[in-house]
Amino acid sequence: MSEPLSPAVPDPAPDYRSRLPALTGLRFFAALCVFFVHAFFLVDPLKPTVPLSFFGDPGVANFLATLFGKSGYLGVTFFFVLSGFVLTWSARPGERVTAFWRRRIVKIFPNHVVMWAAAMVLYASAFTPVGTWLANLLLVHSYFPQPSVFISVNSLSWTLCCELLFYLLFPLIIRPVRRIAEHRLWLWAGVMIAGMVGVELVTVFVIPDHPGSPMLAVSVPQQWFGYIFPPPRLFEFVLGMVLARLVRAGRWPRVGVAPAAALAVIGFFVTNAVPSPFDFTVSAVIPIGVLICATAAADVRGTRTFLRSRVMVWLGNVSFGFYLCQGVVLFYGRLAIVGDGTFSTPVAILLHLGFFGLTLLAGWLLYALVEQPMMRRFARNRRRVPAPTEPVAVDGVASA
Repeated sequence: MSEPLSPAVPDPAPDYRSRLPALTGLRFFAALCVFFVHAFFLVDPLKPTVPLSFFGDPGVANFLATLFGKSGYLGVTFFFVLSGFVLTWSARPGERVTAFWRRRIVKIFPNHVVMWAAAMVLYASAFTPVGTWLANLLLVHSYFPQPSVFISVNSLSWTLCCELLFYLLFPLIIRPVRRIAEHRLWLWAGVMIAGMVGVELVTVFVIPDHPGSPMLAVSVPQQWFGYIFPPPRLFEFVLGMVLARLVRAGRWPRVGVAPAAALAVIGFFVTNAVPSPFDFTVSAVIPIGVLICATAAADVRGTRTFLRSRVMVWLGNVSFGFYLCQGVVLFYGRLAIVGDGTFSTPVAILLHLGFFGLTLLAGWLLYALVEQPMMRRFARNRRRVPAPTEPVAVDGVASA
């Protein structure tokens, strides 16, 4: 395809060229939600007889596993909505579709291939058949309803299948989204949320409720369709696109970042209280959308928040690598470095902090040695086009 991505209906809002550093910093907290759910697993996926949590006190271990057991759902929804928001915000007028696809593929595939290879070398090759690891490598494994396939090799990579679908369809979706009249944007945001509700209703009433999932309070088919299967997650992505237009059009109400963050915390606890599958997306999508829009609007106004600090922007930039390394560092590293023991609460806290540091270090190395060099080498446009400063790199991925 050689058609440009230029919008069918120009959006002349001056906010279009604004950078979004606070939104970059916010990404790290979403990635942290994913880290917490994995770090406090009561079962190591590579050895079910061993807890991933280091806490020997059952009360503490169970409390943390329950408290953060659904936090990954929030992280995933955040990144999917964020992807639609930022891609729409930073769409380059006149950019060729092929150039857009190249930049997006270079953004996710090098990191994915490195962690895929690490997982294969360290553990996955021993029990993963050729068809499964090939599907994982090509990022099509989330389209298969078997858990041995959609959670395979580097198990967190299933969200990259969704992101890849978003990237492939974005040039097609952006045109009708650009044509939405401003006074109808709120209506279409509601339609996207209604679509998410519809997916979860189909999950409950249409998708088979057996066999049961060993990890979730739903069946394996329900887990796959309601959470893993990429097409239904398009509602979150398109919602982000519509929200970006709302902010750029000046139709987003002035909501502070602090109240929006408080609403997101409420969404966290609501998600914990809501039964599956309604906790997958719907329970927290409104607070997440409010937080993303409030943070972006604060960036447009130039409001100074700690999310814009150099440290937070750095953490946001490495959050993709931080996320993608978790399976290898936590699942494999726990067994390889510490073994199968559990410990007193003070020692367990120190061990979890240590593994957080290791995961962050691995994520930074992936960012510095793989992601940045590959983007500099292959993601630049080969022809000059009138383009705004790109506000934030998008790799919106996280997994539960």
